Amino acid sequence: MMLLVAGLIIFLGVHSTNLLAPHWREQKIQQYGPLAWKGVYALASIIGFVLLVKGYAMARMEPTWLWLAPTWTRHLAALITLPAFILLLATYVPGTHIKARIGHPMLLATKVWALAHLLANGGLHDVLLFGGFLAWAVFGFIVLHKRDRAAGKQYPAVGIARDAIAVVLGLVAWAAFAMVGHVWLIGVAPFGG
Repeated sequence: MMLLVAGLIIFLGVHSTNLLAPHWREQKIQQYGPLAWKGVYALASIIGFVLLVKGYAMARMEPTWLWLAPTWTRHLAALITLPAFILLLATYVPGTHIKARIGHPMLLATKVWALAHLLANGGLHDVLLFGGFLAWAVFGFIVLHKRDRAAGKQYPAVGIARDAIAVVLGLVAWAAFAMVGHVWLIGVAPFGG
């Protein structure tokens, strides 16, 4: 469990520098250059990610159950993650109305993903992983929305075609992950029995 906690602290900590210390982050980028900053950021992110994946996998072998989720919650979670995939894709398709309205669709996608997984998983390791990501995404969403409002920042929408692209790509990515990727990477079939 300690590896999972260490991984979460490192991974979410690195991803919180812009939220908690944006001026410090900018100073370091100016001091060392953008490539060096990105290299350190990427290395720390990878280390944190590897630790949390390994820690989660180890904790799954000897779980501490807080509650036992019924099988149907796995199916519900799989359906709830559908909008998370659309929101995630809307982050990368420029000019969507989704991004113009939400501002930070990746953080909302993370919240939806984490909440869906909390519904379907009742182990202490699940609460640490998904609860940690949920708390981080809620905090990040609040901070960035306040920052956007203070700066008068808006995200322009180009046209509905961009949203259609995000929705279609999100549906395809969700279907591929739900039917193949989740079993391959995680070992759990979301729509399995």
